Amino acid sequence: MQLTKNFYKIEFECRDGSIMPDDVLENIKVLAENLQIVRDVLKEPIHINSGYRSEAHNKNIGGAKNSQHLLGNAADITMKNYTSKDLSLIFKKLILRGNLKEGGLGLYNGFVHYDIRGTQARWNYSTKYKDFF
Repeated sequence: MQLTKNFYKIEFECRDGSIMPDDVLENIKVLAENLQIVRDVLKEPIHINSGYRSEAHNKNIGGAKNSQHLLGNAADITMKNYTSKDLSLIFKKLILRGNLKEGGLGLYNGFVHYDIRGTQARWNYSTKYKDFF
């Protein structure tokens, strides 16, 4: 199922093969629309490392108990020509401009977490950029 010009449902599905609930799919659609904005601005594909997670899969990978991934509100992403720090800065700027929905933004070694929770949350698990947020 195509969600936006460049994103498909399969990219956001749980890696353990769990079926995505309908309410989660509605959140994934909004998330994909926001990620499409970033893709259009940067003109480069976005790789979804993790989108929706079932409770079992989230627990197996050590995800946060109240993870936005459980609701289909979050994606962990990478882009070929951008560092995690670069992506974080771009997301922050697009959120501040009102182009992207406010939410969680986490900087990690090797990827960025973005979610559409509707309130600001920022964190940094990157040892390389420990003073970034």
